[in-house]
Amino acid sequence: MPTDHSVTTAAINVRNLSFAWASGETVLDNCTLSVPRGEFWMLLGTNGSGKSTLLRLLAGLLKPKSGDIEIGDLVGFVFQNPDHQLVMPTVGADIAFGLVSENLSYLETLHRVKEALSAVNLEQMIRRPIYALSGGQKQRVAIAGAIARHASVLLLDEPTALLDGENQIDLVASVRDLVKQKNLTALWVTHRLNELDYADGAFLLERGQVIDKGDPIRLKQLLLERS
Repeated sequence: MPTDHSVTTAAINVRNLSFAWASGETVLDNCTLSVPRGEFWMLLGTNGSGKSTLLRLLAGLLKPKSGDIEIGDLVGFVFQNPDHQLVMPTVGADIAFGLVSENLSYLETLHRVKEALSAVNLEQMIRRPIYALSGGQKQRVAIAGAIARHASVLLLDEPTALLDGENQIDLVASVRDLVKQKNLTALWVTHRLNELDYADGAFLLERGQVIDKGDPIRLKQLLLERS
């Protein structure tokens, strides 16, 4: 259940955020939200409500028209399709590639790679070719890449959209456990209401604004009643 946010420091603060495409189409309109540090929150909404755009703004992939974004920690972004971000031929090489800018020694890099793979239960796959992985395993490698860089805020854009039911639940449960074990903060975009069972809280986005937030089970019931 959500904690008392009055005593919880937020890892993500968004105030009056607005964004429009060059065509003039408004996607976000004075959107405001706050994600408590060390918690796993989900972002819900219909297609076109602005969920993915908001996540890309938080990751710095887009620039807002106006408003403020405050994220004091290193961010790791996980795409809906992991093939869009896994660029090296093997698991270990892909995670190590994300560490190049840190100028680590070989042994330091290897330690960080193994530590990250252990966190996502893929420690035996360090030499496995990327093409030989399942969709769920690829998403775990993408998450491991963020962990290896010591990102403490995870932004996940419908990471289970391409997964079957078993792999879907396995991934969402794994991220929840990572959040708790490593004191991470995660914001997860989803349209699958059963994933709310694993969240600390949720936001409901409509027409570019947060119209409801809080207990994920209450929001799940609300959306089920609407459908």
